[in-house]
Amino acid sequence: MEFKEATNGDIVLRVAIEGSGPVLLCVHGWPELWYSWRHQIAHFAELGYTVAAMDVRGYGGSSKPEPIAAYSMKNLSSDVAAVIREISDDPVVLLGHDWGAPIVWNTALLYPDFVRAVAGLSVPYVPGRDAAFIDLAEQLYADRFFYQIYFQQEGVAEAELEADVSSSLRKIYYAISGDAPTGTWLIEKPRHSPLLEGMVDPDPFPEWLTTADIKTYSDAFENGGFRGPLNRYRAQRIDVEDLVEIRGRTIQQPTCFIGGEKDAARHFMPGYDLYTNPGRACDDFRGSTIIGDVGHWVQQEAPAETNSALEVFLGSL
Repeated sequence: MEFKEATNGDIVLRVAIEGSGPVLLCVHGWPELWYSWRHQIAHFAELGYTVAAMDVRGYGGSSKPEPIAAYSMKNLSSDVAAVIREISDDPVVLLGHDWGAPIVWNTALLYPDFVRAVAGLSVPYVPGRDAAFIDLAEQLYADRFFYQIYFQQEGVAEAELEADVSSSLRKIYYAISGDAPTGTWLIEKPRHSPLLEGMVDPDPFPEWLTTADIKTYSDAFENGGFRGPLNRYRAQRIDVEDLVEIRGRTIQQPTCFIGGEKDAARHFMPGYDLYTNPGRACDDFRGSTIIGDVGHWVQQEAPAETNSALEVFLGSL
């Protein structure tokens, strides 16, 4: 594996690359790193692909601008386009997980000539609307805690999470995994509670994340902090005006969806299952794979099953 840097104006983006062949570019979510894709990098490099995984701005070895506006979806998508320009002369296949999924969905819309196909993990494509999801969340969770609302006030979540980075990450990773009891992430507690209140720091941690893996994440967040990653949640209202040009559009490239059966993200809107029809706004949808007994960190909790589903998708192109 080697590391390269791509630039987008004054933003520097670190990219891990391995293999030779058609390019797959992987985009992680919160709170992760390029390292989240380690199982896919090794597997698909062996199968004859060039596999690249970037640190999203605000994370790891990439630039960490201070302003909230720097983390708009338009800016993050332009980072992906900058990486594509750096590593490939041809359109690439994008893989995105968690926030990385909306980033790659929107990159496909904003830079269609750069994107051959898109695989979204954990978050299906939902066309943009004239209101941000955080505004809907304010209504749905008016009388109880919801983490995205808690993240809105600058400095509060940063102070909590940075007090003990390793413990914070273990609690977060466990709470939304398939190993945690149902409801652990969307735990019922007062609206102004801290994020980590009521969460378990498991000892030992489930086998899908080793001590060395956790140290890799912890070291990165010890060095870079949480402000940049949290600013993505704070920038949601900016996206409404920034992305008017693509509002309501469907994805035209070939697409697929992969999710965990126990992923709490599918029930963020009470009474509604986000995974019911994940291809409804995709014109060339090649199918969905819901992996049993797996939570949010699907490509880490179930790498073999995730890789198998991705192989089928790539084989269909």
